[in-house]
Amino acid sequence: MAISERYSRQIRLRQIGEAGQEKINKSRVAVIGTGALGTVIANNLCRAGVGYLRLVDRDYVELSNLQRQTIFDEKDVEDNLPKAVAAVLHLQKVNSEIVLEPVVSDVNAGNIEKLIEGIDLVLDGTDNVETRLLINDACQKHNIPWVYGGALMSSGMTMNILPGETACYRCIQHEAPTPGSHPTCSSVGVLGMITGIIGCLESTEALKILTGSPEVSKKICYIDIWQNTIEYIDISKSKECPACGQGNYEYLNSFQGSYTTSLCGRDSIQVIPARTAEIDFPAMAEKLSPLGIVKYNPYILNFAVNNLEITLFKDGRAIIKNAKDENSAKSVYSEYIGL
Repeated sequence: MAISERYSRQIRLRQIGEAGQEKINKSRVAVIGTGALGTVIANNLCRAGVGYLRLVDRDYVELSNLQRQTIFDEKDVEDNLPKAVAAVLHLQKVNSEIVLEPVVSDVNAGNIEKLIEGIDLVLDGTDNVETRLLINDACQKHNIPWVYGGALMSSGMTMNILPGETACYRCIQHEAPTPGSHPTCSSVGVLGMITGIIGCLESTEALKILTGSPEVSKKICYIDIWQNTIEYIDISKSKECPACGQGNYEYLNSFQGSYTTSLCGRDSIQVIPARTAEIDFPAMAEKLSPLGIVKYNPYILNFAVNNLEITLFKDGRAIIKNAKDENSAKSVYSEYIGL
């Protein structure tokens, strides 16, 4: 199928044209997080013809995701697929002419630079401040533009971060919040419509950046669709900013041993081991079968014992449901998987 036919309506836009479409087709983009925002972004950029899309996510598809994570379906829930894998399987049916790479991994200080290596633009589909601060540090260090986006309840915001040109994310978010200090989608809810809108805005800004448009926004866009408000807010670059002002990448340079994180949207805690390793699922299933119920596919192993559920990924990461707290989650991991 000719490029001019597939993208003909997009090429007819004077803001893109054939030259812009060629730039899009040659672009390499990473979408970090393929949830509510990331599925919208990935779908849009796949259809727009971005030549290479790296989709990164640590999680798997659950029924509660389907309200707003637009390219997943009930079969993905039934098959217990990782979000990155499920997204690629769907998008391959949309555009077979581009390269789609799923990466099932947590994003941390030890792998973020590799995840954005060779990438022209990073899109934010995450659900937490700490990961965004890490993306910001890595993109500032490697001079890679990225687009921030977030949504909660009926409101959302997005901002383009162009290293050396605009304020960075840390100019507006000085540090990661303390646990429990910020509302989450599980505590206050979120409209699927606002995640769709913010994801579309991020995707539009991505095409502007990739084609070199002079119309790239330099402001924060804030929208509340329930209150019927849209604002564009000027943000000044801060000389005192540790990241873009002083080149001090504290989050990128932070030491990470094994650690835990509470996941937005459910009573689950993720445990990330200090060292990643390729898990042998058949051997692990044989080990755990006498203790509880085990099932696995090429991507994920599920283990249920008492009221606990452990979802183990190939790199050794695990999501533990119904653990009392983060220390308890580590203990459960150590007991059944080995830490």
